[in-house]
Amino acid sequence: MKRRIITFLTDFGRKDHYVASMKGVILGINPACTLVDISHEVRPHDIREGALTLANAYSYFPKGTIHLAVVDPGVGSSRKPVLFMTKDYFFLGPDNGVLSLAAEKDGVKKAIVLSNRNFFRPSVSSTFHGRDIFAPVAGYLSTGIKPESLGRIVRSWVKFDFGKPWIVKGDLVGEIFHIDAFGNMVTNVSQQDLNRFAKKRAIVISIGKREIRGLKKSYWEARKRELLALIGSGEFLEISVREGDAQKVLKCRRSDRVRIRLQN
Repeated sequence: MKRRIITFLTDFGRKDHYVASMKGVILGINPACTLVDISHEVRPHDIREGALTLANAYSYFPKGTIHLAVVDPGVGSSRKPVLFMTKDYFFLGPDNGVLSLAAEKDGVKKAIVLSNRNFFRPSVSSTFHGRDIFAPVAGYLSTGIKPESLGRIVRSWVKFDFGKPWIVKGDLVGEIFHIDAFGNMVTNVSQQDLNRFAKKRAIVISIGKREIRGLKKSYWEARKRELLALIGSGEFLEISVREGDAQKVLKCRRSDRVRIRLQN
């Protein structure tokens, strides 16, 4: 058996049997594979958070890793189960956008709708495709079967749109699209967006009723409990509070606006 790595990303939490059941199915097919948890604490049904978490983690694994992501509010519906073969990885899960950000970032070579029931569990529950479809497919894929044997190739898939920042009256306007466990607020303004807008000129960031002048390189540059802005590890503009919770301080939510202007 091959010692392929399979990662897990779900919104199942740790209380119930769901994650263990999926791992059991995979190990029953390939006991030699290595199973790694990315996260099981994605907010229930939150495809956006799952997509972002996967996109931030996938590239740090060895080439050939199988990334299995199940955030699937449409389980049992007409949404398709899909496998993406990319430049360096495999991405497996529901075709609802949770995979597309990471897969397209790595470069999709083929997309396959899983339709060959020979690679599913004999009985498929309409509420637990993670166990009955995705886990066995991941197990068989880790043994080295040809991906093309799993189903049919498709040319289109569901894409999750995080939106791009836009220009309003000369200012760059973005929005908060993720709040992490520390209360750091991640915006959809990338480092490239900011560089193109500011061209090394000083900036002022407005969020809620507060303003932040310039960027810090890291949290330590701010005073304790000070509000700051920086480019985070995912290369997006983040609003943070040193040793504090920016979301609680600002009382902001996802989709709230962030405005960046050039300092006079």
